[in-house]
Amino acid sequence: MEKPYIGIPLGDPAGIGPEIVVKSIIKGSTNSYCNPVVVGDKKVIQKAIDLCDLDLKINVIDNVEDGNYNTSTLNLIDLDNIEMDKFEYGKVSAMCGRAAFEYIEKAIELAMDKKLDAIATTPINKESFKAAKVPYIGHTEVLEDLTKTHNPLTMFQVHNLRVFFLSRHISLRKACDLVKEENMYDFIVRSKEALEDLGIKDAKLAVAGLNPHCGEHGLFGDEEREIERAIQRAKEKGIDVVGPIGADSVFFFGLQGKYDAVLSLYHDQGHIATKTVDFHRTISITNNMPFLRTSVDHGTAFDIAGKNIADEISLEEAIRLAAEYAPNFKK
Repeated sequence: MEKPYIGIPLGDPAGIGPEIVVKSIIKGSTNSYCNPVVVGDKKVIQKAIDLCDLDLKINVIDNVEDGNYNTSTLNLIDLDNIEMDKFEYGKVSAMCGRAAFEYIEKAIELAMDKKLDAIATTPINKESFKAAKVPYIGHTEVLEDLTKTHNPLTMFQVHNLRVFFLSRHISLRKACDLVKEENMYDFIVRSKEALEDLGIKDAKLAVAGLNPHCGEHGLFGDEEREIERAIQRAKEKGIDVVGPIGADSVFFFGLQGKYDAVLSLYHDQGHIATKTVDFHRTISITNNMPFLRTSVDHGTAFDIAGKNIADEISLEEAIRLAAEYAPNFKK
């Protein structure tokens, strides 16, 4: 099978994005399962190569179909949008915020045009976005708007454990209020459909409980009753789903392969479960879009940017999962 083309927008140039990109691309394993296409600035990439003392050449291409793609180099779509005399690692910058947005914008354009099979994103900085007057908080909001996708569905994967999230960046109090039958039923259905899009058929789902011991039949919390009604409706629709199961054990069972995915009820419930297993290999996957997007699950790390100490494992894993799922992804 022809290797998929995976777009890799550079992220904020002042962060560790350029460093982890060049460290990932030079490894033979990355090129063995996909054709990486970096979207960024040649000058910034060269600076990162020099910083890491790598024997890596840059091959500038216009797009993946121009016949110049070279599997032995770093293939780059060069947007040439950084003025190096103003560039500095580890600093919030409107120039870098605007550049980071333009990289993801170009990668989305190529993926929407079917020139890329998936994208694997590197970190952006929200303060730099704001300084550049980019009208989005982060990647998910950019993807949602530019792909015209309503409410993209986030999934984390680490080893054998896949986790979906009922809610993300809201307060815990508000997250608890969302644990209602209708919301839960919709969440179960969408999670099932997302797994099918990834090529995982006949998936078995497990829903985590909200309260300790799932509330002990209402002794301390009745939210689980809402979950139970939603699960019953989903079963009647033919979905293989069980729960609620105590959050102190369900993620372990998912990691052991008992379930294809676990449905987490709020942000930290699932984040803690996945990152405790393997922080660096916890990868974010955005579903329910016209194309597949994976992402590292760490920030720009301005405190270590430009020091050649950033770990590229998370990006390697994000690229690998993008390549693994892309051939089966249907949307």
